[in-house]
Amino acid sequence: MIASLTEAVEAAPTDLTLRLHLAELLLNNGDHERAISHIATALQHDAHSTRAQQLMARALGNEVTADSPSPAPPPDSTETSNAPAPRSADPPPPPTEAADALPLDTADFPLTSARVTIADVAGMQAVKDRMEAAFLAPMRNAQLRQAFSKSLRGGLLMYGPPGCGKTFLAQALSGEMGAHFLSISLADILDRWLGNSERNVQALFRQARQYRPCVLFVDELDAIGGRRARVTSGMRPVVTQLLTELDSIEDDNEGVFVLAATNHPWDVDTALRRPGRLDRALFVPPPDEEARAAILRAGIRDRPTREVDIAWLAGATDGFSGADLTHLCESAAERALLDSARQGQVRPITPEDFRAALREVRPSTGPWFETARNVVSFAGGDDTYDDLAAYLRGRGRFRRK
Repeated sequence: MIASLTEAVEAAPTDLTLRLHLAELLLNNGDHERAISHIATALQHDAHSTRAQQLMARALGNEVTADSPSPAPPPDSTETSNAPAPRSADPPPPPTEAADALPLDTADFPLTSARVTIADVAGMQAVKDRMEAAFLAPMRNAQLRQAFSKSLRGGLLMYGPPGCGKTFLAQALSGEMGAHFLSISLADILDRWLGNSERNVQALFRQARQYRPCVLFVDELDAIGGRRARVTSGMRPVVTQLLTELDSIEDDNEGVFVLAATNHPWDVDTALRRPGRLDRALFVPPPDEEARAAILRAGIRDRPTREVDIAWLAGATDGFSGADLTHLCESAAERALLDSARQGQVRPITPEDFRAALREVRPSTGPWFETARNVVSFAGGDDTYDDLAAYLRGRGRFRRK
């Protein structure tokens, strides 16, 4: 049953109901590690899934059910001292599992060196200017840094619709700075043993400090640092530990640049946004026309094409995310490939293939902007989403309530 479900999940990775059913079976079977991995993936897609949160609480050992055994009564003083000790409701794990209970060492967070720089980011000038002011200019000029008392530390929260290149921007910033790049997500942090998730956060920051300058990239921050009033009890200590490491009272975070990305900034714990933590926000919109043209060129590179007008395509795909554009190229290529198979010879990708693909592939960013518009409309005097509000206003999609 588990093997069949695993194959089904691999075939439909976005089917969260199926994935969580598999996770529950794995928990029932005692395979907590694989279950946590599947639950974490589900939470990355839907951080508010009640079922996923309940399963995670169960996997982390925080679930209390009606079937849970009640505490054993205190031993009677008249009992003899050699009476057998009561058995624990949860026997200790065997040695092999106990070894797995150790928190992650720094070696478990592999460092990389980014091979891209800001110059590799096409278009998106407003985003690049903000990154220049926040990180690059102070690092390049020590005199200006001293004159303006600018520390080589800090945090930046990148937010926007999914598939718009937040991870690529983080890698480009790391490459531009010549810094080590350390990327983590919820699955890298969570551990079913009590206290180990917090220790994993400690190990993560310890490694970042050891290899400074280092860009520490936290992907899907809302899954790791969600509002503590909403998350399960097992996740609250993780958020608290993350706050402790960002404050770094005992350790110096100079040279550690924390970048975080989220599709749901309104679900991030507000304490993470306070001064000295992730106090700067950067809206990463869908790629502009120049960026779309670059993504489309990359999408058809090394593929046979004929008379494909990239400029026209870039203009026709306003509002598409980077992932949408990649999907568009794949759809056009599949149409040409199928036709080639029927004809028995290679037929290049043509404008008609893209026109057909455009009738099928629609921008996926619409639902995100609908949610974002509602959040920003009722934000009152909060200036957190000013960049987003300006973007919506420029498209006639925003009116503050």
